[in-house]
Amino acid sequence: MSELDLTHAHFTPQHRGGSGSPMVCLHGITDTWRTWELVLPALEAQHDVLAPTLAGHAGGPAVAGAFTGATLADAVERAMDDAGFETAHIVGNSLGGYVALQLAARGRARTVVALAPAGGWAEGDESFKEALEYFASTAPLVRAAAPHADALMASEDGRRRATQFTAVSYEHIPAGLLAHQLRGAAACDALAALTELALADGWPLDGAAIGCPVRVVWGTADAILGWPGAAARYREELLPHADWVILDGVGHLPQLDVPLETAQLVLGFTSD
Repeated sequence: MSELDLTHAHFTPQHRGGSGSPMVCLHGITDTWRTWELVLPALEAQHDVLAPTLAGHAGGPAVAGAFTGATLADAVERAMDDAGFETAHIVGNSLGGYVALQLAARGRARTVVALAPAGGWAEGDESFKEALEYFASTAPLVRAAAPHADALMASEDGRRRATQFTAVSYEHIPAGLLAHQLRGAAACDALAALTELALADGWPLDGAAIGCPVRVVWGTADAILGWPGAAARYREELLPHADWVILDGVGHLPQLDVPLETAQLVLGFTSD
């Protein structure tokens, strides 16, 4: 965890619950496993769900040595091995969607449901730098606000401000979860390294090695990875045969924005 003093902050490395076939849920950059809380009850009714926090994120495993393009996927593989999951249905959002596809290319996925996965910009399209700049530019504000997270989320205006770039519908999202996400973002040690890595190496992915079924879900109101530009490489090159689901008026975190619909989209694709 970051050295930042975060009052009442409590981060755990992962969550596991439910029964059935294995499922792994992977969150996005600066988030934690708790982003899945609103969909976990439905998912756990049919699956043995492992939701780890990514390496370098609040509560997740520390990163030893240099941060590489394999660091996050390697750590998730270790978590899967520890859980006894040789393969699993993998659900990922944003950065977690990209890692889910990396794991699929390694043969660890039975299916993948990727919610607005990062890394889908067309070659030569440098608008991905705008997404990276969003996280970099807001980091100081997030760190300043984190000690006041509970008070900020106690008001409707505070909750709207906290979700303006991530969810269209926010009224149903618990204030405690939003406060946790704010504190988690402030305590994310991997942000600078991930930004540098993306700028230097882009988003390499061996699409030809992905042999499992893939469903991609994208909201038309995504304010971080805008549809359809941020999906171009996946649609035209890497995942042309994937099952594409477009959600009108939904933001970057469908699992929070429309949790019931998101759970249905996952379960409708992962039935064994």
